[in-house]
Amino acid sequence: MKILVIQNKMIGDVLASSSICNTLKNEYPEAQIDYLIYTFTNPVVENNPNIDDIILFTDKIKNSKIELLKFCFKIRKSKYDAVVDAYGKLESNLMVSFSGAKMKIGFYKSYTNLIYTHTFKEHSVPETSAGLALENRMLLLQPFSLKKPLKIKPEIFLKESEIENGKQILTENNIDFSKKIYMIGVLGSGTTKTYPGKYMAELLDKIVSNTDATLLFNYIPSQLKEAQEIFNLCEPNTQKNIKIDIVPKTIREFLSITHHCDALIGNEGGAVNMAKALNKPTFTIFSTWIKKEAWNSFDDGIKNVSVHLKDFKPELYGIKSAKEMKKQAMDLYKAFSPDLIIPDLEKYLKANN
Repeated sequence: MKILVIQNKMIGDVLASSSICNTLKNEYPEAQIDYLIYTFTNPVVENNPNIDDIILFTDKIKNSKIELLKFCFKIRKSKYDAVVDAYGKLESNLMVSFSGAKMKIGFYKSYTNLIYTHTFKEHSVPETSAGLALENRMLLLQPFSLKKPLKIKPEIFLKESEIENGKQILTENNIDFSKKIYMIGVLGSGTTKTYPGKYMAELLDKIVSNTDATLLFNYIPSQLKEAQEIFNLCEPNTQKNIKIDIVPKTIREFLSITHHCDALIGNEGGAVNMAKALNKPTFTIFSTWIKKEAWNSFDDGIKNVSVHLKDFKPELYGIKSAKEMKKQAMDLYKAFSPDLIIPDLEKYLKANN
């Protein structure tokens, strides 16, 4: 059997949908499981033994109708028995249409029954601690009539050399391994997904005063100014514990460093999903407009904890959609003050001490 899984989206989505590959390989160890993703997301599935071939959807293909058509015919020539489309947009619709696969699986939309042999409506309420993002992806596996348990929790596979490299980087930067080491998701992927700097500094002050932990800032080089601003807002004693100059050169290097951390604390996003896939504890601050129940996977109140403004002030939300709430994101952040988060944060730090 030859199966193609499609997920042209961001790092968190690609990591989540890799669970489809993991489950299929577990069920059909002799099958060829290929995964089609954007180039920049490749590091989170690199070295995954459950994926036989990673097919990269490049910018050249994305930005050219001719190249996209050529790519679709290339997929057809691969003669897949089944295609699982976890993306569900025009790009993947075309790939599925051209694939020639007997089994074409995707999410239900008004037109998808014309293209797919099996479609599924996404659930709006989670049924397990895995969360909606993972649960809905598992719906796409129903046509396979699986006999073995689902491999629903995403995994990241590091080489021993990468783990050793991460330790070497920390050692060269004089990190004290006898103290707690927390990776801090100090910035989100954009302003509407970033907890305000002044508020974040207060949380960092509380973490250091309670634990004397070493804090590593997770940010990309272009975000140095914003990261430095948050550093400057912290108390002097907190600043002494922040290693702002340890900036991983690649995603794999970030993963190798995070492997040696005791937890990841900070803004919701790809870094949190990667930390969970490394089986690291997480404390996640959700953006004021993101749907928490979709991405608060495996929250248990101890190892993985997440907070959302809606948890504390549901009256600010009503029945508005995430898209509608995004317009108010920055105003809502003003109401998401540290005093709301600190009790849960202190409880989390104590439980994971």
